[in-house]
Amino acid sequence: MADAKITGPAKIIRPAALRQGDKIGIIAPASSFNREAFLAGCDRLRQMGYEPVYSQDIFDRDLYFAGGVDRRMHEFHEFWRREDIAALICVRGGYGSNYLLEKLDYGMISAHPKILLGCSDITSLLTAIHDRTGLIGFHGPMVAKDIADGTFDEASWNNALTGIAEWDVPAHGVEALRPGTARGKLYGGCLSMLVASLGTPYEIQPDGCILFIEDIGEKPFRVDRMLMQLRIADKLEKVRGFVFGEMLDCLPPKGEIYTLQQVILRVLASYDVPIVYGFKSGHVTSGNITLPIGVQAELSVEGATASLRILEAATG
Repeated sequence: MADAKITGPAKIIRPAALRQGDKIGIIAPASSFNREAFLAGCDRLRQMGYEPVYSQDIFDRDLYFAGGVDRRMHEFHEFWRREDIAALICVRGGYGSNYLLEKLDYGMISAHPKILLGCSDITSLLTAIHDRTGLIGFHGPMVAKDIADGTFDEASWNNALTGIAEWDVPAHGVEALRPGTARGKLYGGCLSMLVASLGTPYEIQPDGCILFIEDIGEKPFRVDRMLMQLRIADKLEKVRGFVFGEMLDCLPPKGEIYTLQQVILRVLASYDVPIVYGFKSGHVTSGNITLPIGVQAELSVEGATASLRILEAATG
């Protein structure tokens, strides 16, 4: 079992920038997936100028997983060790990444930094790896969904993965919930995965961060409950700003007139920091944004206007 102890703030590690012609390792650390969507996603990556690489046992199934934990663990480590692989992109989320956390070789990951891209259940890997190694991760589109559909945001993909120093995260349709300006490390992911880390050796470390939170299909009272759990666990006291995702299908029961935005403001009423709602990364209707997890960012909310600016390159 790998050492899960966090020894202190890690030095930020930037993976090498993604270039045309690079080989991308396709991994399935969580749930099984649709083969046709997977192959469509690989075709799309080829059209973009990359070479997708995957093992044939990626199509294995074990209950709702993409094969047993040993298969998924071997796949992750094997592609991470390979010098010819520039990035690892996950096929889908679902459930199962947490099985890998206590088996990951964090020292090897740190010694061979690569791009790791995914969202949803992959939040567990992105946060745990960043907290232990300082490696910047990437929250965004996955092979069998947004990449297969061609509905992800290519501008943020290029900005995040190819080493652009400063850039603005697309903010179409974003709502300003509370004014203010904050700078800090961009951190976070799927809310249910962030909450699931509590009480484990892989508990999230959001102090001093701009916390990104998104999810899908959770009723407002469940979002309320999860935010309250983070609050009671003392995980929100030092957060400098809150960035909520699209929160797809997180709707109140039929006939109710309150909104999720009202619920969020109620739970976070005691935090005098900027809050925005609607950044499209993770579970989204379209235009999935690639967000670098671990870089310095600035959140600005003034009147009805909100912006999120990345302040440093995520890759080198």
